[in-house]
Amino acid sequence: MCSHLQNKLFDVDGIYHRLWISMQDDPELTAVVRSRQLHIYRNGKKVLILAGKSAPKVIREDKICEMLP
Repeated sequence: MCSHLQNKLFDVDGIYHRLWISMQDDPELTAVVRSRQLHIYRNGKKVLILAGKSAPKVIREDKICEMLP
């Protein structure tokens, strides 16, 4: 995972931090790091890709996507 994405996810003031916290509380969500990006899945189906410097890529509509800035 690139440092830009790490800062956005794990820093308290990061733009994806709320997303990260809600992922911890949702047992249906899983995340995998691939090619320095975070791929987020709900029940085995990809819903979102987060990258450090580029815009998030919404694969399918999901309630987690509504939390994007």
